[in-house]
Amino acid sequence: MTLLILAGSIALLLMLRVPVAFAFLGPSLVYMLLDGQSSGMSLRQVTSAVQSFPLLAVPLFIFLGSLANHAGIADRLFNFALALLARLRGNLGYVTVGMSVGFSWMSGSAVADAAALGKVQIPAMLRNGYSRRFATGISSTSSLIAPVMPPSIPAVIFAGLAATSTGALFAAAVIPALLVAGGLFVAVWLMLKREPNVTRGTFSRAVLWSSTKGILLPILTPVIVLGGILGGFFTPTEAAGIAVAYVLLISLVERSLSWRSFLAAVRETVLTTGAIMIIVAAAALLGYILARERLPQMLAEQLLGFTQSPVVFLLVVMILMLILGTVIDATAVLVLTVPVLLPIALEYGVDPIVLGVILILSLMVGLLTPPVGTVLFVTAAVSDTRVGEVFKGALPFLVPILVVTVLAVLFPAAVLYLPGVLGL
Repeated sequence: MTLLILAGSIALLLMLRVPVAFAFLGPSLVYMLLDGQSSGMSLRQVTSAVQSFPLLAVPLFIFLGSLANHAGIADRLFNFALALLARLRGNLGYVTVGMSVGFSWMSGSAVADAAALGKVQIPAMLRNGYSRRFATGISSTSSLIAPVMPPSIPAVIFAGLAATSTGALFAAAVIPALLVAGGLFVAVWLMLKREPNVTRGTFSRAVLWSSTKGILLPILTPVIVLGGILGGFFTPTEAAGIAVAYVLLISLVERSLSWRSFLAAVRETVLTTGAIMIIVAAAALLGYILARERLPQMLAEQLLGFTQSPVVFLLVVMILMLILGTVIDATAVLVLTVPVLLPIALEYGVDPIVLGVILILSLMVGLLTPPVGTVLFVTAAVSDTRVGEVFKGALPFLVPILVVTVLAVLFPAAVLYLPGVLGL
């Protein structure tokens, strides 16, 4: 009964559009007060959640993506990809997906990707005969690669919560992220048949060479991040700090980052980090309450009584994440569900790395589905398009993500292949 009242209170606050962190925090504090718990206990639960060395990588990766955006790296990646694929019909659709893959190695955030790249991609596609629905759909959906491909911010949060290797989770996410990108390429090819006004461009070696020179130094950033982490040279936090220093250095050498742009990047980082951390802190207190009420044990008993199959368990988890992701921020869902689901997953013999990849893939769909749909609203804002139109455009492109998620459930060995090869 206590859990039902708590859940009902949170649901009511969310329906009233109270920010997620406060919708969690208010009922949780009332529970602690009525249960005779001291305010000091509540404060300890809230603060201990964010006092984590692995979580220090989150603001650093956010800062890295913001710096890359303000230094014009996104524009340079766009120009290079466009010059490379100039002769291909519908090249801007493929360029959009390729840009998201490239920028994801420096961003780790779908919202940052959608905001930074959407400003470049969508107007370019509209000028070249693509429909608004296609342009906003592929731009918004391809941005979901960023939270899957390392350095993934949700992966950092999951690794901290599950006390597992961030490097191993990064490595495990590479193949699913590339499969998502491949699926989006196929979806673009199919959808272009409905875009009769799209034409080919003109290839120029001079333009290609000029754009190639523009990305030579920035393209080493993912080498530093991924090579350093997967090679065992840096922790994710150290790799993020070194990558930030490297981007600042090349921006200084190339004079591509003004003082005003630097301050704007700092401001964006502070605001985004603050939003994430307050959700983490509030959700941690709610997680403590759920643990006190023995919710993980009750769920484990129910699930184990329902099925002994790890595949069925993972399918249930996937469906649960798809539902929760539509109404609650992905960070909050991770902080709430990982402590509950991890012990159950271990009972089924599911590797925590596999669980993490499936959670992240499933939750990313929620970024493009109402009523929360953060990426949905960001894309609508940067393209001056109605939210409903963006959602309709994104729907066909969500299919590859769902297919890859199901494949990860059915073939967990494929998820663990790369960490195994790298000895992680």
